[in-house]
Amino acid sequence: MTANSLFPRRSARQWALAALAALALVAAPASAATAAALSPLSTSDGAGVLATAHKSPFSCGKTFYANNWSGGHSPNGSIDWQTYGSDAINGETVRATAGGTATFDDEGGTSYGKWVQIVHGDGTRTRYAHLATMVRNPGQTMSVSQGTVIGTVGSTGGSSAPHLHYEQRNSSGVVDTSPTVDGVTVSVGQKKAVTSTNGCGSSNPYTPVEVCGSGFVVIDQAALGSVGRTYLLYNSGTGSNCVVTLKSTNLGTPSAVAAFLEPQGASRTTDSGNFAYYAGPVKRSAPGTCVKWGGSVGSTSYTSPFEHCG
Repeated sequence: MTANSLFPRRSARQWALAALAALALVAAPASAATAAALSPLSTSDGAGVLATAHKSPFSCGKTFYANNWSGGHSPNGSIDWQTYGSDAINGETVRATAGGTATFDDEGGTSYGKWVQIVHGDGTRTRYAHLATMVRNPGQTMSVSQGTVIGTVGSTGGSSAPHLHYEQRNSSGVVDTSPTVDGVTVSVGQKKAVTSTNGCGSSNPYTPVEVCGSGFVVIDQAALGSVGRTYLLYNSGTGSNCVVTLKSTNLGTPSAVAAFLEPQGASRTTDSGNFAYYAGPVKRSAPGTCVKWGGSVGSTSYTSPFEHCG
């Protein structure tokens, strides 16, 4: 969890260069793990478009330009999300626009760079490319809900400026040339400012397992009044503990939150600061060792005794 980086606004000429760089995108990335799931870069002007309702790939209230380039963008119909006003897009949190199964990949300095594909329940799919970071390693998969964080905006792969390359495809892999997000349709040749309603609900879009990662299960938890909850998770395969504190109030707004973990006989590790959704993950390997754990949201805190010693 890091604060969004500030980045200068790009000129029209620079974004034109970014569009030319996007020509380097290829239909089938090199990774054999995902190649079978990818289809040719064909497009559609109406037939077989996505039936799933999608929200913006950004946090609640965030406004960015959705630019559906006219000519020279590969594949035709994909959107480049760009800076709007004074809110630079570089480093922005990227969220799933609809629920499904996410697959993570990395094409290095070519094509999509770091990218994610989500296959939705109706077989349709979305792609999110040129990411700076991803929440899973290349080759891993993850079940996501609408609003689940999958990475941050960057400029990896065939990109010359930070932006989010986004595609909506039908179940046959055909790109929708007039994708709709948050009720706004952006057809080829159009550029529209879209304000996100993704994650605007009252519940935290993260789960403890999503934060700690694959293999961890919740073994204990403690409520922090009405403002949050802190969790202890354990991975029996590695002997690692993980603590995360999730907020229940002021979601999306940085505020004081902390998580800590202390194996008996060892020093305490703490993650604390002003975070939008959670503190952690704090991970320590401590097989067969008692641990003290806990966290806080604002002035409300919890500290366990030494426990869970097995």
